[in-house]
Amino acid sequence: MPARPDSPARALAWLYTPATQRAPFALLCALEREIGASVAPGHSHEVAHARLSWWREECARSAAGQPLHPLTRELSQCAGAAPLVSGLAGLIDTAVWDLAGAPCETQRELTAYCQRWSAAMIEPLAQLAAPSAAPEALRGLGITLRELELLLALAGDARAGRLRVPLDALDSAQVAPAQLAQPPWPPPLAELLRTRHRQLRAALASHGGALAPAQRRSLRGLLVWAALVAAYSQRAEALLPQSPAQSAPQHLLDGWRAWRAARRAGEGP
Repeated sequence: MPARPDSPARALAWLYTPATQRAPFALLCALEREIGASVAPGHSHEVAHARLSWWREECARSAAGQPLHPLTRELSQCAGAAPLVSGLAGLIDTAVWDLAGAPCETQRELTAYCQRWSAAMIEPLAQLAAPSAAPEALRGLGITLRELELLLALAGDARAGRLRVPLDALDSAQVAPAQLAQPPWPPPLAELLRTRHRQLRAALASHGGALAPAQRRSLRGLLVWAALVAAYSQRAEALLPQSPAQSAPQHLLDGWRAWRAARRAGEGP
């Protein structure tokens, strides 16, 4: 099994994930990183397309029970692997979108992007852990979690040509897309981001609150992840008009937040 995920939120989510679910969680995070590396700076457009084409073929091979890559081979051997493997195409789709640098014209398009990620990273794991949970709640949790993560990486992604705020929202605020890459952000953009952070945190709490106590216990790793991202969102909002990337990590505070979130997830009958 690959090592625990290397991002702070994912690593702490992995730590609080039940032992039987840690292997698929770590493997999906490793595959997300491996596929995402195809569109990292430094690759030519042709090389990136070739790598993503190979990965799409690998997804088809994995679904047919013939994976070649060590990570997909290991994932295919996990208990209940079928939904985990079939969802991987979502990571290819979002990587292709990133490679194209195509902006989202509307919130609906941004939500579709986040839904493809959720279908790969959140929903299959959550269904394995809590099969009785409503798919709509799990999908909403995954979509909201991903959009918050995108907001937290807004400036860096914009400098890489990836706009994570819909163009119609920027137009309404009379903000030029190029300004996303240049914090400190002007007041209209800062207010737009402040509002969206608050909306997404409220949605994240609502989706998590829709889960039954037994489901929350089974999904405590995911709820730890959501709690940490919500805390990062609060901090990012407080830093506006600066970018959250300009702040220092808070490892001890993150550990405490993760413990509290896991404890809350375990409460109830």
